[in-house]
Amino acid sequence: MSVASDWLDDVAWNMDGLAPAVVQDAAGGRVLMMAWMNRDSLTESLQTGFATFWSRSRGRLWRKGESSGHRQRVVDIRLDCDGDTLLLQVEQVGGIACHTGRESCFYRQLTDGVWQDADPVIRDPEDIYG
Repeated sequence: MSVASDWLDDVAWNMDGLAPAVVQDAAGGRVLMMAWMNRDSLTESLQTGFATFWSRSRGRLWRKGESSGHRQRVVDIRLDCDGDTLLLQVEQVGGIACHTGRESCFYRQLTDGVWQDADPVIRDPEDIYG
């Protein structure tokens, strides 16, 4: 096996060949989203400099921003101490990471036992996706 692929073997992929990837804004530190990665998506992210994930619902590689234009430029990639979770620090192009038109997918806040929208919609999803 070549040394170039050894780093992929250090990831503890689950039974489906996936690992969770937390995506964080490199400048501000806010968690933008969580997605799944496989060997191919992680390799492509490193090679292209833009985040690529594995879409479980589509059953294929998902290049973040391929339909919305809200790409994620990868600044840093880290692996946690157990080797089973990835952290991508990114520059979020357009400032929107969520398909709902918000900065982050983590926009719902638990208040008095009720989930409430805590972040505004930056751009209407209908304007983004048509």
